[in-house]
Amino acid sequence: MRTQQKHKTGTRKQWLAARLKLLKAEKELTRRGDKVTQMRLALPWVRIDKEYRFETDQGAASLADLFQGRSQLLVYHFMFGPDYSAGCPACSSIADGFNGICTHLSNHDVMLWAVSRAPYPKLEAYRRRMDWTFPWASSFGGDFNADFSVQLTEEQQRQGGFAYNYQKEPAAKADNALEGRQSGKWNKEKETGGKGPVFEMATRCGTDAGTYLRERPGMSAFVRENGNIYHTYSTYARGLDAMWGFYPWLDRAPKGRNETGIWFRRRDEYTS
Repeated sequence: MRTQQKHKTGTRKQWLAARLKLLKAEKELTRRGDKVTQMRLALPWVRIDKEYRFETDQGAASLADLFQGRSQLLVYHFMFGPDYSAGCPACSSIADGFNGICTHLSNHDVMLWAVSRAPYPKLEAYRRRMDWTFPWASSFGGDFNADFSVQLTEEQQRQGGFAYNYQKEPAAKADNALEGRQSGKWNKEKETGGKGPVFEMATRCGTDAGTYLRERPGMSAFVRENGNIYHTYSTYARGLDAMWGFYPWLDRAPKGRNETGIWFRRRDEYTS
């Protein structure tokens, strides 16, 4: 059954008048974005003195090794915990855009890596499945994810106080609802009989909701200067929208994001 068209229609003259009004707002947004970028670049750098170890396709590596001779390093904190059977579908849809981007970045003094807590063999098998070539490192057994606020323990879930996206989360309300403040905004359990989007995402990763939510998405930036490594920036949650390749396109499509639930799948899971 076709739904009735509810959007207004008009003449080309009316469209142009509205488009010029929108253009003014878009230019204001662009200028505001430029100012925010300058604020981001002006953040103080924090020296990293801790030794982090990773597993890569080249074997064991330090944080310094991930730079691969460049002065800048961007890390996408990919949700793939040790107990997952597959990577997070949302992170996977973001990572679909990395192959081409990382080539350009690496030729502009910037290395792009994904980092996850799952053991490296799991990451490599999933990377082959998804036909990805971008660098991916395992931080299994280390503190890297916890130190950059993308991993919490079950005890932290139960007790509350874990800071994600620069906000402290409350304690979990029940054993079967170990969800944080951020995810709670879109886990409509009452409407779905306890099987909301978080449950769906966890199931698609081969785990339960509590375990799924002990991993979080994010992005962190680092720089090397005079033999030292500095942390310069991290962003989480909606701060990752700019890196989610299809959303800028959907924002310009006639119906926008047009979302009523988790519509996206891993690339090889679409039926058509």
